Amino acid sequence: MKPIHSYLLLLLLVFATACSNPSKNNDPSARVIRTEVPERPAGQKDVLGLVTPKMDTVRIGFIGLGMRGPGAVERFTHIPGTKIVALCDLHADRVETSQTILDQAGLPRAAEYSGSEDAWKELCQRDDIDLVYIATDWKHHAPMMLYAMEQGKHVACEVPAAMNLKEIWSVVNTAERTQKHCMQLENCVYDFFELTTLNMAQQGLFGEVLHVEGAYIHNLRDFWKYYEGDWRMQYNKEFRGDVYATHGMGPAAQVLDLHRGDKMNTLVSMDTKSVNLPEYLIEERGMDRDSAYQFANGQHTMTLIRTEKGKTIQIQHDVSSPRPYSRMYQVSGTKGFANKYPNPGYALEGEMVDASVTPDHEDLNAHSYVSTEVRDALMEKYKHRILRELEEKAKEVGGHGGMDFIMDYRLVYCLRNGLPLDMDVYDLAEWCSLSELSRISIENNSAPVEVPDFTRGNWNKVHGFRHAFAD
Repeated sequence: MKPIHSYLLLLLLVFATACSNPSKNNDPSARVIRTEVPERPAGQKDVLGLVTPKMDTVRIGFIGLGMRGPGAVERFTHIPGTKIVALCDLHADRVETSQTILDQAGLPRAAEYSGSEDAWKELCQRDDIDLVYIATDWKHHAPMMLYAMEQGKHVACEVPAAMNLKEIWSVVNTAERTQKHCMQLENCVYDFFELTTLNMAQQGLFGEVLHVEGAYIHNLRDFWKYYEGDWRMQYNKEFRGDVYATHGMGPAAQVLDLHRGDKMNTLVSMDTKSVNLPEYLIEERGMDRDSAYQFANGQHTMTLIRTEKGKTIQIQHDVSSPRPYSRMYQVSGTKGFANKYPNPGYALEGEMVDASVTPDHEDLNAHSYVSTEVRDALMEKYKHRILRELEEKAKEVGGHGGMDFIMDYRLVYCLRNGLPLDMDVYDLAEWCSLSELSRISIENNSAPVEVPDFTRGNWNKVHGFRHAFAD
């Protein structure tokens, strides 16, 4: 019996090895789906900490004046040191609507571009524009950024700025070759709670931050009809993965100093089947059931990321469930915790528990958030300098409660003062890469996928995230 017993053990060993690792070795890294990092072209250098000559006046051209564009035009009328030079949209009436914003602000009308799919290229070719501000549909973002930089312009682009790795590497290479700023307009990093919590983390209030969560949970049922040509619904219908990750990723990445001392190494993603959006297409648009359920994007997508320094990030995406709006935003450290939704709160080591009382394991409220009074005092004490400078003006001007105004003001402030932007092209690349990387993981049975180092080895060159206002 001994030979048979030994033979069975050998078969079990071979089977177990084959199941755990399809390669011939037992190296855990061999189970990770690798991604290519193309070699940096000769003579090209990174744009980490990029500074460009100071500008007395930042001259701007706006492309895309539908849902987001007019609000941006209006905000820029309140920012000193700017000149709105040109306005562009496929539809002339939208250009005219933005011209009236300039009229009401007592500013001269801008040059107009409309009526052609390529009208935006004429705007980019002007020699009196420093910054091209892009607020079009997703599919036009990358081509417009690339062309604008090739024409010698700095670029600011709405999210997500690029939809796949091919686009991302093209944007990174063009920014490096032209040495132009290329910033993704991720407004959520400028929300008041996020800025204050970032300052708390940087001051060590949470100890070492080990885990951060973010999300885009927003039922868009009432908004689908407003996307011209139905582009957003069609994108969700055709593509799997987290196609809109940057609102959650931005604040998480800044707290963890991504490519400023740490980097993302691997991610795994999974999703649920899609139900609500196919049913919406059936009920609201009369689509036949078979066609409606040929829907790629999952109803709920979740991605877990591990960093070089052993930190983790969780990102979620859900645009069709009847859930309250949330970007989650949780920061978990060795000495404290922050949570934004549904009610902002902080929990700090030693602040919640009365040491003189014997712990009661049935009292689930014993470890809770600090009181409202303590929270408010903390938020006042650790209010970010940007908020001390801009909070009242931001609330007055508006834009998602003021964070859009802070974002635009900061962009102009850095350009005018010759400072690095708060968000660079590598932030754009890292945050946008979740779209394709999460799809790859899901389509390979939630396999781990390597996150490319878009800095090509320079992720530790800059130490620590900071806003230039701290200077």
